[in-house]
Amino acid sequence: MSAAAIFVDGGYFDRVSRDCGSPRIDFGKLATELARPNELLRTYYYHCLPYVSPVPTPEELERLEGKKRFFSALNRLNRFEVREGKLEYRGTDRESERPIFEQKRVDIYLGVDLVLLAVKQRVSRAILITGDSDFLPAIRAAKNEGVLVHLFHGTGPQQPHRDLWEEVDDRTVITPELLRSFLLAAPERRPYESPDLAL
Repeated sequence: MSAAAIFVDGGYFDRVSRDCGSPRIDFGKLATELARPNELLRTYYYHCLPYVSPVPTPEELERLEGKKRFFSALNRLNRFEVREGKLEYRGTDRESERPIFEQKRVDIYLGVDLVLLAVKQRVSRAILITGDSDFLPAIRAAKNEGVLVHLFHGTGPQQPHRDLWEEVDDRTVITPELLRSFLLAAPERRPYESPDLAL
């Protein structure tokens, strides 16, 4: 059976999940099910730790520790690997007065992983959870190596870039019903449950 790899843009998945009611996801189950009918080679999860100001508040420190625990728990899942980028503070939006953050390194990590697996013929199928058109060059390179690219994406504000949507081979909308099929089996908190999907 040919292998599949899953590439999760964590920040994008957070937003899609919030739009679907923030269900408590079993990421191991999600990876196994999305890879079917292929064997799962590995799931790559790309995200940044939350920003901490020079004089961090208790809330910032609590959020940071929660996200560190979450990343550590994901890394302990079978065939799961977290790639950490860096969150850069870019000032404050003049209209909303909300802070502006930019993820660094995440896009390049995903692109490099996708292309390397394709060129080395380690996978025949790539499953992406993202909405960003910055991945188009990597997707085209993977397709040139014979890899089928399947995009899972949100709707509304999380609608993927049109060029990305048109470039991939297969597309699946992430709905509340779809996410409910990956819920944790028990009501108690598990170590791989995201404690706080907000940055």
